[in-house]
Amino acid sequence: MTDEDFDDVRLVISLSFRGESRLSDIDLERILSFDMEWLTPEEAGTAVSKLIDAGWLAGERESLHPAFDIKNISTPIGWHPRPSRILEPVEFNRIENSNQTVKQTINADKSIKPKDDILPNKTSNDPREKLANRLKKFISRQTKIPIDEIERRSERKQKALKYAANWLCLALIAREQGLEMEQIVSSLSS
Repeated sequence: MTDEDFDDVRLVISLSFRGESRLSDIDLERILSFDMEWLTPEEAGTAVSKLIDAGWLAGERESLHPAFDIKNISTPIGWHPRPSRILEPVEFNRIENSNQTVKQTINADKSIKPKDDILPNKTSNDPREKLANRLKKFISRQTKIPIDEIERRSERKQKALKYAANWLCLALIAREQGLEMEQIVSSLSS
């Protein structure tokens, strides 16, 4: 077992459950195959069963949840898993990685928040996230829209898109308002 084996499975699960506290096995299969296009539908069914058997997912098939805390897990842009790591996942219970604190098992009754209370992870190692406040102010100045309204629109987009970072939602708002995107893109890419 390598760290990459562990990380791929952990990232797949955290991305699949972003914004959701529980998913059915069918919903998870749909995410893995149709939404993310990582696996075929047949492979996705096999992968979900193996993730349950390996201890990565807990609960009943109609109401699965991760067996670890997904709150502070960020995914690099452009990342995608190796399908073999999802189809043959490492055992979750055997993982002993001192750098990871993901062995915390979720207590289904106490730790899981209702679906409406969960927003995508706000803390990120992504350097573009540090530009979000400046981008909000820029959009507000250029469009004469109050900052609190821009924040509200950004949160709405994050809820709807689930996988989108705050800076990306702000860029989408700028585009919707007809702002010149060349400056925004160049500031985000540096």
